[in-house]
Amino acid sequence: MEINQEALPPGFRFHPTDEELITHYLIKKVLDCTFSSCALAEADLNKSKPWQLPGKAKMGDKEKEWYFFTLRDRKYPTGLRTNRATATGYWKSTGKDREIYSGKVVGMKKTLVFYHGRAPKGDKTDWAMHEYRLQPNFAYHYSSNSKGEWVICRVFQKSGGAGKKRRTAAREVSSAAASASLVELEPSTEHVPCFSNHNSDPSSYASCAPMHGLGLPAFPSPRSLQENLQLPLSFTPPPTGFGNVGQKVEGSELDCFWS
Repeated sequence: MEINQEALPPGFRFHPTDEELITHYLIKKVLDCTFSSCALAEADLNKSKPWQLPGKAKMGDKEKEWYFFTLRDRKYPTGLRTNRATATGYWKSTGKDREIYSGKVVGMKKTLVFYHGRAPKGDKTDWAMHEYRLQPNFAYHYSSNSKGEWVICRVFQKSGGAGKKRRTAAREVSSAAASASLVELEPSTEHVPCFSNHNSDPSSYASCAPMHGLGLPAFPSPRSLQENLQLPLSFTPPPTGFGNVGQKVEGSELDCFWS
């Protein structure tokens, strides 16, 4: 039975609870396979791509969720496993099944996510589904004469799933580019003596200072040391030579920065 959504009163939404889906829709479908609803269409989810299902639904565009009656496809004729494969991918269950109560347990709710490609190396998409089925003992009581097991599927697209993945990938690329552009600045640990046979020109002393990776002296200028340490303007200049090997030299390394 089709319904014209334009004829519905303003604000109308089909938003049933889990209990209502079981007790008002699924049980009736299991008892009578000809039962139909103005809100639930019939569809074969194994032969449909998730993004094709909204076009097969009777309503749900306002809520961005679509409801369907479907028969569970057995993976093997004599087995109980359900075939979740489609032409372009497969539905993969996630988490534990949840019990649905109406005074007692009347049904189960399973959450599935659609993966594009072949298992087990498919790519996760933002399409998901809730599958509602009768509780096993409940189902046997009501569907003993049924040739298949009817279930209700609520299909929806999780908001921001693909966009979030794109944003995460963009942040990773940006972070990698920023890391590659950084220059690691580590001061040299090699000790270079400041005393030499050269004259006491300050420029010659600066040439013996250890250098950073960027070509800048690791030590500040003499003028900067004077201002920061508030030292006198003049110091005794360093000796002009070492003399014989092993000869003791007066003064300190700091003296070589002053003229």
